[in-house]
Amino acid sequence: MNIRYTSFFILALLSISCGRKTFDSGEEMTEYLKNPVNGYLQQKTVKGVYYALMYKPTDLLVLQELKANSKEDVSQLRKQYGKYMYFTLSMSKNGQELLNSRAGNRAEFGAMVNRLAFGMKDKVHLYTPKKDTLPLLDYIYPRTYGMSPYTTMMFVFPREKKYLEKDELFFTIEDLGFLTGEVKFKVEMETIIKEPQLKI
Repeated sequence: MNIRYTSFFILALLSISCGRKTFDSGEEMTEYLKNPVNGYLQQKTVKGVYYALMYKPTDLLVLQELKANSKEDVSQLRKQYGKYMYFTLSMSKNGQELLNSRAGNRAEFGAMVNRLAFGMKDKVHLYTPKKDTLPLLDYIYPRTYGMSPYTTMMFVFPREKKYLEKDELFFTIEDLGFLTGEVKFKVEMETIIKEPQLKI
């Protein structure tokens, strides 16, 4: 590696690290993420259905894993969770979670439960501008039994260099039975590359 290239590489790393926000607590970081101005939260309402897509930084996952008063595994956990990109998707209809809109019809309610619990791999997609689709590795659907105004799910995709080199990705949700059509969000990759960190 020649000196000119090495210097450029070091400057690039410094510029990325200088633009990275750091926070003392998960609560502070979450408040930052919830402000749409910062680029991590996007919101849309389509045909009365509210959608909120938020990128979840690696350190929030690390924080969940850490034991109280123990910091010995931070670097290992960052390496482990840093292999993936995490997105949370919150949805509501009439200010309630999606299942509530189907509560009066047993068949529709059962179909919606099945769709949310087992069928989202066919409904949610993340792809590049050239239509290359990233594999959905996993998703989590915690049942709240009407105790939350939102249906919130987390989706996990690979965080590979070839995807990080893109300027943007597109996150889409197909119609879940509310006549919304496909709902699309543009994910700016710079926000992921410069994702905030915690002082842990």
